[in-house]
Amino acid sequence: MKSDTHKKSIGYILWIFGFLGAHRFYYGKPISGTIYFFTFGLLFIGWIIDLFLIPGMEREAGLRFSEGPVDFNLAWILLTFLGIFGIHRLYMGKWITGIVYFLTGGLFLVGIVYDFWTLNEQIHIINVS
Repeated sequence: MKSDTHKKSIGYILWIFGFLGAHRFYYGKPISGTIYFFTFGLLFIGWIIDLFLIPGMEREAGLRFSEGPVDFNLAWILLTFLGIFGIHRLYMGKWITGIVYFLTGGLFLVGIVYDFWTLNEQIHIINVS
């Protein structure tokens, strides 16, 4: 059954930064997100095509991930815009790493990259337990 874990509106907001892969990470596609990051959305061509692919990515994410106490949308907004401060980790109840991120600039940005790759799975695990 499809759940409402990821929203098209958030996907389109992140698509604005999509030439850096933000919307692809959000929808659980870290490999293509990384490729977009290093190629500026495949030289902006893939980025423009994704404008039409976002509804399908939203449906697929809704099938893969479970709703629960942690909202995917809020966590992704916090990571994307305040990740260096660890606010998304505090929101998920990961207080120690949230404070570490705050004191170390997202663990010297390496932690931010890790969270872009794994945030959906982290939230999914919290939501199903």
